[in-house]
Amino acid sequence: MDFQWSLNPYMGCVHRCTFCYVRAFERRADRPSDDRYGQSIRVKVNVAEVLARELARPGWKREGVAIGAATDPYQPAEGRYRLTRACIQALSAARNPFSIVTRGPLIVRDAEILQAAASRAAVHVSFSLPTLDREVWRRTEPGTAPPRQRLRALRVLVDAGIDAGVGMAPLLPGISDRPEQLAEVVRAAREAGATGLWCNVLHMEPGTREHFLANLAADWPELLARYEALYRGKYVDRRESDPIKARVAALRLEHGIADRRARRLEPPPAPEQLALLR
Repeated sequence: MDFQWSLNPYMGCVHRCTFCYVRAFERRADRPSDDRYGQSIRVKVNVAEVLARELARPGWKREGVAIGAATDPYQPAEGRYRLTRACIQALSAARNPFSIVTRGPLIVRDAEILQAAASRAAVHVSFSLPTLDREVWRRTEPGTAPPRQRLRALRVLVDAGIDAGVGMAPLLPGISDRPEQLAEVVRAAREAGATGLWCNVLHMEPGTREHFLANLAADWPELLARYEALYRGKYVDRRESDPIKARVAALRLEHGIADRRARRLEPPPAPEQLALLR
């Protein structure tokens, strides 16, 4: 992972995506990783207070914090508890950089405080958007908002000056990786103003593997043997994943995905240290 610190105001996720890698974490913690996952959510009611204390420690070096690495910080519980919002405010007050990964359009509620934070430290938002195929979305992301709603939320944030892009992850071989499916997502991301776009192909650890393959057997039984051959371990064979990533890279170039914000919210440059005269 490309971060050292992560923050999850909630544990468990009502989105119940069939491919969710967090199911593997839950299994290692002796918690349900099957259909029971997501039926209850653990709420860290004092997370913002603890975060503020940690950020105030003399030894803290203002390293980047990834919000939502093991749950969606904008799942419905956030509408009630507002813990992600409080954590953003704490990070902003400390001028600490952070990133957010979400499938939740609820994030637009916090556009103003994200603007304030982005004017004090580096802020980046990634919307998880592996597909616009409604049938694939319905079967694999049963509790999430429709993909087009995420694109509308992306546009709101970009128009507000916030650095916001798209993460096409996970892509599912034989399900959401057809050239026309990939092109549809990249084209829509471009139209919504995405500042960047990245992708990754499904990987499966114990916990995730059993649940995903059980759902695959129910929804796409003709692909079960292929997946069992492709995923003899945690990761798919690179001969399968590399061409998918190459296609997305070519599409990103073709459609000109880049930071085109009319107004870019960025922190002021660090003051220069003047040399002492001798």
